[in-house]
Amino acid sequence: MIVVSDTSPIHYLLLINQVELLPKLYGSINIPEAVRDEMLAAGAPVILQQWIQQPPSWLNVYVVELPTNLALMRLDPGERAAIQLALQIQADLLIVDDKPARQAATALGIKITGLLGILSEAARLGEIELPVVLAQLMNKTNFRASPKLIQMLLTHPDIGPS
Repeated sequence: MIVVSDTSPIHYLLLINQVELLPKLYGSINIPEAVRDEMLAAGAPVILQQWIQQPPSWLNVYVVELPTNLALMRLDPGERAAIQLALQIQADLLIVDDKPARQAATALGIKITGLLGILSEAARLGEIELPVVLAQLMNKTNFRASPKLIQMLLTHPDIGPS
């Protein structure tokens, strides 16, 4: 499976000590240089900077062709490059949480998931205890999701979000 990720899902997985779910679920993860650069930026969280300075073997960094799609120009550089990379390498899945980026990717025919989709899939496969990990996510980070969505995940993890 060819999977591309944006910055924020990786960041949140690092914060809750679950980044190893990515290779367990998908094998390798591909990111564009722009995402790597966001992770290395002076204002980026230290945990992210330290992690990307010695990236795991399952993370691949790609040079991305400049996007020609005007709809992508309103997105931040990392999201724009992640969508462009997904198109460039014909990815099976794009991991992205930002709503406008999700909408743009979907409009381009790219299958998407987000952090909650990853956690739901990991729970379905028995890799994590979803209530425990969701509690960590909601209590130890600034990740936000509607209480209704969290309740749906806890009640019906088998139909988790994309």
